[in-house]
Amino acid sequence: MGLKLKTKYLKRFIDLEEGHSELEKISHITEAAVKLVREKSGAGNAFLGWHDQPVAYDKEEYERIKAAAEKIKKLCSVFIVVGIGGSYLGARAAIEYAKSPLYNNFAKDTPNVYFAGNSISPSSLADILKLCEGQDVCINVISKSGTTTEPAVTFRILRKYLEDKYGEEGARERIFVTTDSHRGKLKEFSTSKGYETFVVPDDIGGRFSVLTAVGLLPIAVAGLDIDAMMRGAADAREEYLSDDLQNNAAVTYAALRNILYNRGKSLEVLVSYEPSLTMFCEWWKQLYGESEGKDGKGLFPASLICSTDLHSLGQYIQEGQRTMFETLIKFTDSQNRVEIPDDPDNIDGLNFLSHKDLHYVNTMAMTGTILAHTDGGVPNIVIELPKRDEYSFGWLVYFFELACAVSGYMLGVNPFDQPGVEAYKRNMYALLGKPGFEVEKEALEARIK
Repeated sequence: MGLKLKTKYLKRFIDLEEGHSELEKISHITEAAVKLVREKSGAGNAFLGWHDQPVAYDKEEYERIKAAAEKIKKLCSVFIVVGIGGSYLGARAAIEYAKSPLYNNFAKDTPNVYFAGNSISPSSLADILKLCEGQDVCINVISKSGTTTEPAVTFRILRKYLEDKYGEEGARERIFVTTDSHRGKLKEFSTSKGYETFVVPDDIGGRFSVLTAVGLLPIAVAGLDIDAMMRGAADAREEYLSDDLQNNAAVTYAALRNILYNRGKSLEVLVSYEPSLTMFCEWWKQLYGESEGKDGKGLFPASLICSTDLHSLGQYIQEGQRTMFETLIKFTDSQNRVEIPDDPDNIDGLNFLSHKDLHYVNTMAMTGTILAHTDGGVPNIVIELPKRDEYSFGWLVYFFELACAVSGYMLGVNPFDQPGVEAYKRNMYALLGKPGFEVEKEALEARIK
């Protein structure tokens, strides 16, 4: 695979000299955190199923995912994925990472894939329904319980749309459900309706679930090679099971984050110079934000797509508060070659770039920015991969998931719960008049008068 963790731009910020490096000084903390993950003995250990998922997945269900994807490709031209958070971010990230953010605009033999149920915006859902006009439609609703407001409301609306369009029997063939294996309102309803269902594993939380049916069905529908994706994750797992922790890129990344955090760096910015990673950054932000942001602790995860965002946030990064560091995802190869032509009139003064490949220019912009930001006091970690494809996506997902678990334990939190997200839900349910929340509703209405 060749994933490399480059630390040369950290040397002015962290002592990395062998024999007295800061990584060695905290090695006992790092080793203890790794042990909690591998032995499944830390807080939240019931949700460590992702650790072995790349090799221990349900092979029978995996084949059903492939078969369902082929069926969906034949049935529809529009495929709507209904889910929020970890129920959609991984799949959307994979499609844009390995294909393109413009996937739906290309001529292809796979359906357009749209994502709904990740907001309560009427305009957003109305726009998707407009895109369904004159098209054959299938949907995949993804929810462990089936009662999360955003996807549940969207599923109710889309289910009626399909039943009105195709009848109840026709809709049954076009609705695919990914939910709990045995219990929950959505599972009960799906069984009674006869929908084909796939499993959200009990031991894998939503933000870690992209390499389960949660992500794999939509990814396969978009025509991505999920075999290569799982192979990438399995190879990453094999490499990071090594006891040589000093040369373990995922563990080292977790340790470096810990060192920088304890130096007062409270914000980590994930950076890419490829717009195709925009949604990957969103997936990463949920992974780290929900896993670490608790007990008054945790790095705030942010992201940049450069060089675009350098024209809006570059000034702040260069000269603003020194509370951040950057983690850059770099690709050494590009799938596309675009040569800059020569201009005899040189009207833009850029003939020094004539006949150069755009990937080379992008790489030089990246390098120049790293040097400027480190000169300005912003540490940079570089994660280098050969290219964007399904294999590297699987590898990168596993890399970040493992590093997240180790990092959370080093921080002293449970990386696998998210108690804080319930607060807004309780208030929302009360204000909407959900039965059982009458007292809370009265108190909240008094506050907003």
